[in-house]
Amino acid sequence: MAHKAGFVSIIGKPNVGKSTLMNVLVGERLSIITPKAQTTRHRILGIVNEEEYQIVFSDTPGIIKPKYSLQESMMSFVNGSLTDADVLLFVTDINEEYDEDDVLEKILNRNIPTIVLINKIDKALQEQVDEKIAYWQEKLNPVAIYAISALHKHNVDGLLDRVLEMLPEHPPYYDKEDLTDRSERFFVSEMIREKIFLNYQKEIPYSTEVIVKSFKEEEMKNGKGSMVRITAEIVVERDSQKNILIGAGGSMLKKVGTEARLEIEKFLDSKVFLEMFVKVIPDWRSKKNYLKSFGYDN
Repeated sequence: MAHKAGFVSIIGKPNVGKSTLMNVLVGERLSIITPKAQTTRHRILGIVNEEEYQIVFSDTPGIIKPKYSLQESMMSFVNGSLTDADVLLFVTDINEEYDEDDVLEKILNRNIPTIVLINKIDKALQEQVDEKIAYWQEKLNPVAIYAISALHKHNVDGLLDRVLEMLPEHPPYYDKEDLTDRSERFFVSEMIREKIFLNYQKEIPYSTEVIVKSFKEEEMKNGKGSMVRITAEIVVERDSQKNILIGAGGSMLKKVGTEARLEIEKFLDSKVFLEMFVKVIPDWRSKKNYLKSFGYDN
C-alpha cells in the first residue's frame, strides 16, 4: 500500500475548541487550553504517525480582525497554515451566531477540501444540530460535516478516517518518531503561560509573554538522578501588571510557579527547579523587534 502524508489545518474563531480537538486527534496534550479566548498564539504542529501514513495537524490561533502587531503575527500563522494545507478542518461552536464571515472569507478564497466540525454538541438539542448542519451545507458545501464534542471525544474517530481518505500519496514530511516541530523549551513556556491565563483576569494574560532563558539538565546533589533547572522571564507591559502578577509578598507568582512546575515535571518526566522573574517592556505587543525575538516572525 502506498504511503500517505499531508497537512491538515484546524481553523476557526477563538474559543471554539480547536486546541482540545488537536490534542484529541494527536493523542497528546500539545496545545494549552483555557476558558479564555485567544489562548493559542502560535501555529503548533501535532504529528500522527502510523506505518502507512503521517498526518500533520496544525492548531492555529482563533481568527480575529487584528488590532495590534501581535495579533497581526498570530493571523500570519493562520495564513501560513492555509498555504500548505491539504485538508481544512473548520471548527465552529454550536452556539456561534453565524458571525464567521472573516473565517469564511479565508476558506472560500482557497480551494482546499474542507470538513466542517460543529463542536460542543453535548450542550445542544438535536434540533439545533440539524439547523447548523443545514446552514453550513448551504453556506460552504463542504466535503463533510461532523457534529462533535471534542471535550468528550464524541464522533472524533470517524473524522480521522475521513481525513486519511482525503490525503495524497506522499512520503512522510517528518521523521516517524516526531510528535511535533516544537522544542521542549517552547512547551515549557506555554505551560507557564497557561497557568497565567488560568490565574489572572482582564488584560493580564493578554499582556504577558513567557520566555525560557535557561534550560539545563544537571545531576542532583544527593546523587539520586537528575533534574532540569529552568529560568523563565515573564514579560508584561506596565509596572501595575507586574505588581498584580507577583501579588502580595510574591504569593501569586509562587502559586503560578508551583502549578507550572508540576505540569512541566509531568511533561518532562523529571524533577524540575523553576525560577521565574517578571520584566516590564512597555507596549511590547506592538513592537516588531520584540515580537520577532519572541518567535512571532512568521
